[in-house]
Amino acid sequence: MDLIPGLPNDIALECLIRLPVDQFSKAASVCKKWNGEIMLPEFRRRRKVSGLTRTVLAMVQSMVATVKKPEGDTALFSTQVYRLSVCDPENGSWYDLPPIPELIDGLPRFCRIVGVGSDLVVIGGCDPDTWRVMDCVFVYNFISGSWRRGADMPGQQRSFFGCASDSDRMIVVAGGHDDEKNAMKSALSYDAVKDEWITLPDMVMERDECKVVFHKGKFHVIGGYPTWAQGHFENDAEVFDTATWQWRLEDDFLSVINTSPHSCIEGDAGRLYMCRGGDVAVKEDPTWRKLAGLPAGITSVAYLTACQGKLILVGRGQFDELYSSYALDLDVESDGKVKKWTKVETSDGYSGHVQYGCCLEI
Repeated sequence: MDLIPGLPNDIALECLIRLPVDQFSKAASVCKKWNGEIMLPEFRRRRKVSGLTRTVLAMVQSMVATVKKPEGDTALFSTQVYRLSVCDPENGSWYDLPPIPELIDGLPRFCRIVGVGSDLVVIGGCDPDTWRVMDCVFVYNFISGSWRRGADMPGQQRSFFGCASDSDRMIVVAGGHDDEKNAMKSALSYDAVKDEWITLPDMVMERDECKVVFHKGKFHVIGGYPTWAQGHFENDAEVFDTATWQWRLEDDFLSVINTSPHSCIEGDAGRLYMCRGGDVAVKEDPTWRKLAGLPAGITSVAYLTACQGKLILVGRGQFDELYSSYALDLDVESDGKVKKWTKVETSDGYSGHVQYGCCLEI
């Protein structure tokens, strides 16, 4: 049976790989033949080789509601109900992913999300009603447009952990704290293809509220703090070597003390970026340097990421209720001049607080 009647299959496949990301699930439901082709890993690889993949940003973002003030005016504010929002930076569109069938009233608080191939993986968090720590894993496939349940995260309860993927199939979960608020130095690896968890060797140090980044082909666990330090962040990092199956400590990795690493991300050319004080800094081994100041008026940064040659920042001012998005072009050097942020237009519905986020290339 031909993929498209009257066309050779290789030409028909060239048509299918050019479909927009948000049309994959509809195309997969047309017939079994199309579904079979679209769901194959080779389909994504062919899109990538042809330069047709699109980067999308997925975020754990709060819903925005309208409240009526006593004087009769109305105002918008971020609620405590979180959902998954998606931004396509290329065309500026925003949309919601369908809710997880088992969690229709909202995502777990402080859950983590990571992109693996065409899948978005949601891990852990706290029940928004009971605050019970959850070990569940849910996987959304952008091709089929559907959710499935993954294998639960094993071991003792874990909150505020670091989490990242190699964008292909492996995810590392590290640090956080247990149900008695003790910082943890244990780490796990999740194979998203096999749906299997593997226990990794313990890290050298306990690391609550650490950040995991896949940097230069290796998983880096950055910052965090031990139980006794409670909120006083370390500035070192640990790197996992898959060849020796051991962690290697890198001292003074952040070059600043007592700074949360939550905004630390890898961008193009293997560079690391991070918000520090009122600036965004870039790490050009072995040193950090100022890249640009924060957007004017922004005092609190909820999220920072890099995609398509730009930094994307979500933040707000000291007295603002809603959050704004900004973009900083990294491709154009301004002859030594300070780079300028441009505001990204977003509707009020996508101006809520961002708790966590990741990028996917689909």
